[in-house]
Amino acid sequence: MCGLTGIVGKGRVAPEIYDALTVLQHRGQDAAGIMTCNEDRFHQRKSVGLVRDVFRQHHMQRLDGNIGIGHVRYPTAGSAGAANAQPFYVNSPYGIALAHNGNLTNSRALRQELFESEMRHLNTDSDSEVLLNVFAYELQQRAKLHPEPDDLFAAVSAVHRRCRGGYAAVAMLVNYGVIAFRDPYGIRPLVVGYRGEGSDREYMVASESVALDVLGFRLLGDVAPGEAVYIDANRQLHMRQCAEAPLLRPCIFEHVYFARPDSLIDEISVYKTRARQGEALARKVLREKPDHDIDVVIPIPDSSRTAGLALAQSLGIKYREAFVKNRYIGRTFIMPGQQQRRKSVRQKLNPIRLEFEGKNVMLVDDSIVRGTTSREIIQMARDAGAARVYLASAAPPVRFPNVYGIDMPSPGELIAHDKTVEEISALINADWLVYQDLDELISCSREGNPLVEAFDCSVFDGNYVTGDVDDAYLAMLDAERNDEAQSKTRESGDGDGVGIYNETVS
Repeated sequence: MCGLTGIVGKGRVAPEIYDALTVLQHRGQDAAGIMTCNEDRFHQRKSVGLVRDVFRQHHMQRLDGNIGIGHVRYPTAGSAGAANAQPFYVNSPYGIALAHNGNLTNSRALRQELFESEMRHLNTDSDSEVLLNVFAYELQQRAKLHPEPDDLFAAVSAVHRRCRGGYAAVAMLVNYGVIAFRDPYGIRPLVVGYRGEGSDREYMVASESVALDVLGFRLLGDVAPGEAVYIDANRQLHMRQCAEAPLLRPCIFEHVYFARPDSLIDEISVYKTRARQGEALARKVLREKPDHDIDVVIPIPDSSRTAGLALAQSLGIKYREAFVKNRYIGRTFIMPGQQQRRKSVRQKLNPIRLEFEGKNVMLVDDSIVRGTTSREIIQMARDAGAARVYLASAAPPVRFPNVYGIDMPSPGELIAHDKTVEEISALINADWLVYQDLDELISCSREGNPLVEAFDCSVFDGNYVTGDVDDAYLAMLDAERNDEAQSKTRESGDGDGVGIYNETVS
């Protein structure tokens, strides 16, 4: 999962892109990058690390221009490390930089096509560089010295015909402006907003609406599935549907875990959706154990707080925030290696003992992926004196890997992949485990926007909306993503590229 943004403004945009990326930092903590355009030149800074660590004052001073794009990344397709920091750049045609959120499911075939048929060199193993080169090649086929909106939209249409998977992308052309587009299923989120009126109007695109809010931009709307938005250098907005048969099938895991609660995605409030998840969980608790003995509901911070509070209110039970979180530890389900994940859980959370002693506690989490975190937290609750420890998951069992941009582990490392709820409960040492029902989860999201007919729920039901994911693809993914493969990648140093630290690219 990554976060991206692009701004075409009246003055220097780099400081505002920086602010937007800090707001989107929850979407990626591996690397960050900003690229701007001024007087026929790109200026860039990108590296590994958090936004606050990548950009210093002297970097920001060199990022001139009123047009720019930015990106925060955690690795999905492609290794971690500096070589895969975004945006990526090609010098032909025109000079194009691109940042991408998502994952191309046919990137291997496209990589071969780009080399053998189109003679384009790729310098990394990132599918984002594949997407950039497909777009650049298709735009070059228009053979225009000065591209017009029709040329850009035609190139995006060709991208949709060739690329499969989930993707939202923002690209910048030297002196021409910013174009952003979303895959034909709208799996990954993308919004557009504006600030000012008339000739003073500025435009911005971002992964989540909260980035617009913070910078004072008004939400114009979601970029529709298959749609492209072009903001030219004169700050004129052009929009066009570029896919032949678009269908809105957004990723429901955004509502469960990734998106900030103060965001709107496809006109759906993430906060209200999570509150409805808690209410639905309460109904499930009452169905399974109408005479339950829960003394207190305790959320596992941060993304389960809203659901936990709604669950407690619906049951009429005390709600306590009894875990204190260290905000300087990354997300544990994407940490390398089980031992490191277990250690990180203890570093990340510390219980308030007085809230656990002698009580039957219902812990609430947004989801259970590997189960490592859940098992450690349940043990922490027992060590803090809890009499009984129950766990409620606001999401159904995660049984299948995500192939559209969330770096979930291989199937064999998902605790629910081939196990019953009772078996999972025993493995994590819970006295009682309650999962959300999938139809309830879908209902919680659809209530926010009934026009969304369906969601990508592939991590729960194994139904991949793009129709090109089979057992062979999942086996390949398993070989690439399992802990042993990731350990070999780290030991070999893959992904630690050179030559990307230049602040200025001409």
